[in-house]
Amino acid sequence: MPPKVKITKHEIIKTAVELVRENGEQSINARAIALNLNCSTQPIFSNFSCMEQLKLEVKAVAYQTYLDFIASEISGGRYPHYKAMGMAYINFALREKQLFKLLFMCDRQGEKITPTKDFEEAVQLIMNANGVSYEKASLIHFEMWACVHGIATMLATSFLSLEENFISDVLTDTYQGIRAKHLSEEG
Repeated sequence: MPPKVKITKHEIIKTAVELVRENGEQSINARAIALNLNCSTQPIFSNFSCMEQLKLEVKAVAYQTYLDFIASEISGGRYPHYKAMGMAYINFALREKQLFKLLFMCDRQGEKITPTKDFEEAVQLIMNANGVSYEKASLIHFEMWACVHGIATMLATSFLSLEENFISDVLTDTYQGIRAKHLSEEG
């Protein structure tokens, strides 16, 4: 008797991520994954105690994909470091619409929200560039992120189509305005 083909945890996660990319978060279910892997649901439940555990793994892969967008945009050198982070967020929303929605357009009510690696890096960049406190830099970043997230959401939902140069100009104008306001308050 030939040995059974073993479906790995990595293959299951990879398949689940591809399903999300194609059809959104609601497509993560054992039957759809099994169908795509041409197997029963048994390997899925052998590797994951529940679907929530698998969804957490999918979110981790999606977040790493997002961080890779940031690293790529920064290393490309087209924009200053902080601006590159915002442009990467927007490009992630445009190119990975469903992964963006999974990560950044979800109900987080009841979650304990802690600063992420990219948030801390952005705040540090603002502190270094402007000589402001952590609290002031966090506020500047939050206000800037609200603009960036709005643009990204419009692109992820195909509400609008915007040119990259226009987006770049909007980010520059918004940052300069927010920065000027907060620096004038500092004296």
